Amino acid sequence: MSTYYFIPTKSVFGAGCVEDTGEIANSLGMKKALIVTDKFLSQSGVANRIADILKKANVGSVIFDEVVPNPTDKNVEAGEALYKKEQCDAIITLGGGSSHDCGKGIALVCQNGGKIQDFEGIDVSTQTLMPLLSINTTAGTAAEMTRFAIITDTTRHVKMAIIDWRVTPLIAINDAEMMATMPSHLTAATGMDALTHAIEAYVSTAHNPLTDCAALKAIQLITEYLPRAVANGEDLDAREQMAYAQYLAGVAFNNASLGYVHAMAHQLGGVYNLPHGVCNALLLPFVCKFNLIGATKRFVDIAKAMGIVTKGKTDQQIGTELVKFIKDFGAELGIPANLAELGVKESDFKLMAENAKKDACQLTNPRKASLEEVIEMYLAAFQGTL
Repeated sequence: MSTYYFIPTKSVFGAGCVEDTGEIANSLGMKKALIVTDKFLSQSGVANRIADILKKANVGSVIFDEVVPNPTDKNVEAGEALYKKEQCDAIITLGGGSSHDCGKGIALVCQNGGKIQDFEGIDVSTQTLMPLLSINTTAGTAAEMTRFAIITDTTRHVKMAIIDWRVTPLIAINDAEMMATMPSHLTAATGMDALTHAIEAYVSTAHNPLTDCAALKAIQLITEYLPRAVANGEDLDAREQMAYAQYLAGVAFNNASLGYVHAMAHQLGGVYNLPHGVCNALLLPFVCKFNLIGATKRFVDIAKAMGIVTKGKTDQQIGTELVKFIKDFGAELGIPANLAELGVKESDFKLMAENAKKDACQLTNPRKASLEEVIEMYLAAFQGTL
């Protein structure tokens, strides 16, 4: 069986490295780039800063700032229209997962034609994309370096999982200084998203030695540095380490895929438009509890990476302790206690569970789940009791 390994052509790290954007744009032959971002980064001047850096390198740009949290098919359509109107030849995504995913969606439809719904699934596209460069401002989604794009279908109220090697950005830029102003709640949510990526990738049925190394190191770094980043956003050492950690988690899940945490979280985002990182953080301990018997030894490895003392304990005891540790870790960072606090309704569990079982992310979950078992996991997270 063949194993494929997907990462960007070039990845750039370090405080202040965003200043290299113009030089990099020139190396990709960019003449005019569509900068895909959100209103906050546009109105706060961050998008204009990138435009100025490009201008100094004789690269033109136009800003598309209509990206919303949980980007939609409508965002993609609007971005496609502006790209074509302005006769752009490249895309630069600026922000977190929403901006990166939306930019990938725009790139797909601009280059392949059709509508974004046509690309739901795995490796559907056929055309090589225009130059795609992603500048990250959060530490969690790793969307700046993955082949994943999650777009909400506003008609079906479903988050579409688009997994396509062609949407992997050519260049990923992670500048810790760009992350220093993230508020604590966003730092916590995106950091827990990264932890979920690493854990799900490590227990995935598609894991391999390369993804294992990346996942375990990410788990170790997140456990150590995420609390520091939440406590003090100006701690550049913590920000830098979280930039590496979320990227490593991205390397892991970009190649090993994910599991039921993401399959279920996508439905919460599609139905309720809830923050993805918060949904993952809430679901993670409950799905891990369900998965323990499917990857017992791997959960022991995760416990060790998180600093849990394992000597003298059975694997089952370690697994139980790990699940509680993960839940307590999220609570310490300010993650809500249960889904009920977010306004989720029990009456939607069956529909969400049905859609979760269709989600591509569940294919590599280490334990197969029936519809009833997925509903039970939603219920446990709704009640908040392990």
